[in-house]
Amino acid sequence: MDAERSGWPSTSTTDEKLEEARAIILTDRRVTVEEIALQLGISQGTAYSLVHDILGFHKVAARWVPRHLTEEHKRNRQHICSSLLEQYSREGDNFLNRIITGNETWVHHYEPETKRQSMQWKHTSSPSSKKFKFQPSVGKLLLTVFWDSQGPILEHYMEKGVTVTSVNYCNMLKNELRPAICSKRRGRLTQGVLLLHDNGRPHMAHLTINTIQQLNWEVLDHPAYSPDLAPSDLHLFGPLKNALRGH
Repeated sequence: MDAERSGWPSTSTTDEKLEEARAIILTDRRVTVEEIALQLGISQGTAYSLVHDILGFHKVAARWVPRHLTEEHKRNRQHICSSLLEQYSREGDNFLNRIITGNETWVHHYEPETKRQSMQWKHTSSPSSKKFKFQPSVGKLLLTVFWDSQGPILEHYMEKGVTVTSVNYCNMLKNELRPAICSKRRGRLTQGVLLLHDNGRPHMAHLTINTIQQLNWEVLDHPAYSPDLAPSDLHLFGPLKNALRGH
């Protein structure tokens, strides 16, 4: 029987190889394991173990963001958020209660349920369930909702083939939203309305700005390309569409 031997010394994970691998990754964050193995003269399995297990690097995909914000965008965003926080510190909850948020979204006549919504309990011996893939219906409506901390104030559905323009948006503010505030939120017009909507063209047109001034309402600043600060998308439209899926 052969005696125990230490075997050939490994040269793949020496301190020198580790530093070379670290330098390769820091130079090119998108380098592949195969390329690292070729440059170091080692196997791909050893290269993966060296990078992943010893050096602790993990390759992850970048997170998609809606828009690349310039330094000016970021400064403007910081300035607007700071001013809103200062206004809240002065007025407290009254500031939040005065805010009326408005936004538009497409609502399909039929929205298929998600795969998660169709999950069901099964035993190991139960047959596997199947789900056919459906597409959202072609028919859809453009829904405009105005709401505040107490709930919806106005729901408006556009006629088929009609898009949101500054003209019909102004008519909606004067002829529908203002009467709805009078009937559903008594005293709100006296307290002062803080209107929060995004920077879409119908919302920023001169006609819209003049109409809001005539109504003696104030528009809260909304930083450009900031969907995370649009509460309708996060708190209203998402849960609404999830509740309608499959119906």
